Parts: sequence; C-alpha cells; structure tokens
Amino acid sequence: MTDLFTLHDRTALVTGGTRGIGQAMAIALAEAGADIVLVQVNFRIAEISKNYSTDSGLQRDTSNQETKQAVEKLGRKAAIYTADLAVQDSVAALVATVVKDHDISILINSAGIQRRHPSHIFPSSDWDEVLQVNLTTVFTLCRDVGAYMLNRPPNAWGQRGSIINVASLTSFQGGLTVPAYAAAKGGIAQLTKALSNEWSSKGVNVNAIAPGYVATDMNTALIEDKERAASILARIPAGRWGNPDDFKGPAVYLASRASAYVSGEVHTVDGGWMGR
Repeated sequence: MTDLFTLHDRTALVTGGTRGIGQAMAIALAEAGADIVLVQVNFRIAEISKNYSTDSGLQRDTSNQETKQAVEKLGRKAAIYTADLAVQDSVAALVATVVKDHDISILINSAGIQRRHPSHIFPSSDWDEVLQVNLTTVFTLCRDVGAYMLNRPPNAWGQRGSIINVASLTSFQGGLTVPAYAAAKGGIAQLTKALSNEWSSKGVNVNAIAPGYVATDMNTALIEDKERAASILARIPAGRWGNPDDFKGPAVYLASRASAYVSGEVHTVDGGWMGR
C-alpha cells in the first residue's frame, strides 16, 4: 500500500511554498520522497510598493530558505527560483528556465493574493492584480508545465504528471467583499476540469484542492474580526479552523499513483463546511 503513495524519483514545482498551505504541501511531498523546486515571490514588498517589475528574467533567490532547508533535512533536493507572478512576462519565462535543470512531474499552484473591498467600490487595479496572480498565472503555468509533461515518457502505470491547483470555498460560494478572489477561484475550478478533459487520457491528471477556512496569513482580516470569526467557526462541523498540515495528506494523494484514476476533481478540505 505504501508504494501507492511514494513520490521517490519525482520532482515537484511548487508556487507559494514559503508559508501556509503551500509550505505544508511542499514539505509533505518531500516526506513522500519528491525533490522540490520552489517558486518564490516577495509579496510583502509587492504589497508595500504596488510597483511590479517588468523584468522577465529569473534569478536565484536566497532571501527565504525555510522551506528549502526543511526539504533538505529530509534528504531531498530543493531549489529556489523567483518570478513576479503579477507580471505575465515573468511567469511566461519561468517554466522554460526550470525544465532546463529539472524533470518536473508534479505541479502545485498554491500562490495567491487577496484583496477585500465592498464590491461597489472594488478598484479595477485590485481586480486585475487578483485575476492575474490567482487565475491567469495558474493557467500559464498549467499550460507550460502541462506541455512539458505531455512530452515526458509515461511511467509503468501510464502516468506522465500530476497537476494540483488550489481552489477555494469561493469556487462554490461568492463570499463577502472578495469578488475578484471569488471570480478567480471559480475560474480555477473550471480550468481544472477543462484541462483534465484534454489531458487525463494522455497521462496527466489535473485536480484541485479547495481549502475551507484555514488559519493562515491570507485570513488574518477574518480572524481579527471576532464576530465574523465566531460565526464561521459555528458553521464548521469539525469545530475548528483548518491548519496547513491538514493539506499534507490530500496533496500527497493527488500527486501519487494512489489517485491515478482521479482527475478533474475539486477536493474540498474544509472540516465539513460544504456538507452543512
């Protein structure tokens, strides 16, 4: 049975792997035997400056080593690349650079941003930024990594690769004051299905994980709103908010042979929220 979940001799490309859910999933894949290629972007600087670079060149980044060091402590290889996920030219340059050095058979698109405003005053600039990072960038990486995977030789079970996108409860529900995020995550659900329809018969499975309410930086505004946080908690059958480690098992499952006949699914990890 353990052979179904092993990721030995595989390499995963992970965006958003420096914190939260993305970090937990990257480490989980390494624990299952995969080498990890991390794509990092400094969102803190982006938040402060709102002035994104248009340079499409890629550089090695040494500013955040936490996930890389955790992977290496497990005896796996780890590498870091940087890209500005809010700039299409930077994203478009990424895969061609990475696959020169790494045979990518797993892609996890976990990077994302959030902007909150009442919908009637939601700025167009924030709409464009959220749609770029959370949907267009995901499509570009799926397209380019998918094209690479389709040309990889299949393994003994006919698999060429696994793609895991990060969706959201807003893939199914509209949320409040997050119209751009809801639109992007709704798009992720449909993109996942569309790519699966084309690629699953060719050995590339495409699935998504839809997190529920998770105690991460992205949900700080909700957590600090005591009344809203209490109302959310009251609706979660599990009786608690999620934490990043809740996503380790689902990530390994969807990346491994255990899910060879699973494609086009949006797998909710929400403590039972969607069943309420």
